Amino acid sequence: MTLIESLNWRYATKRMNGKKVPKEKVDIILEAARLAPSASGLQPFKILLITDPELLKKVQPIANNQPQITEASHLLVFAAYDNLGDQHIEETLSQIERERNLPEGSQDAYKNRLKSMFGAMTPEQRFQTAARQAYISFGIAIAAAATEEVDATPMEGFNKEELDKLLHLKEKGLRSLTLLTLGYRDTANDFLASLKKVRRPKGELVEEVGLYPTLSDPEPVSVH
Repeated sequence: MTLIESLNWRYATKRMNGKKVPKEKVDIILEAARLAPSASGLQPFKILLITDPELLKKVQPIANNQPQITEASHLLVFAAYDNLGDQHIEETLSQIERERNLPEGSQDAYKNRLKSMFGAMTPEQRFQTAARQAYISFGIAIAAAATEEVDATPMEGFNKEELDKLLHLKEKGLRSLTLLTLGYRDTANDFLASLKKVRRPKGELVEEVGLYPTLSDPEPVSVH
């Protein structure tokens, strides 16, 4: 399928059939998420992969008892760093130097600009910046799952503080943001499976703006 066909095929699956997603497909989804755009390459988040049935049973009540949690093959938890700081910036820019074979210290000026920028933010502002980067990766993972014909359910309906406690995220300097279940739809029990996908028309969602008239709406030309 093309990307557009895949996105038309996908929906927020409400019931899954318990079938396991092959490792190679999960690896593709995770690699797509890893390769997602990230400002300055910082990737200030982690993706936690959960397949342990006993742990999933503990997650389910935290996620409003949504059945997909235990019916899915895999659960991805996207979590952002709680207080992005100098160490993360230093490590990331040093990695860029090494992998691009740049002279040691060539990124120091840029490192210092980033440190100054984040240093001027409050801890909550730093977290929100990290969260926005995580959501880009989250969206890419959803699209990648669709291209692999793997059903995925994005979820924000869960108690973040309880999940953070269960997964010991605070000790890792992380806060959970959103969940993504991976599996295969149970069409017999999922009321959404046969329903039409509904989105706002392109004309309502997209508005072209500019300083000059578009080619489709030219200014009248005076002839003298």
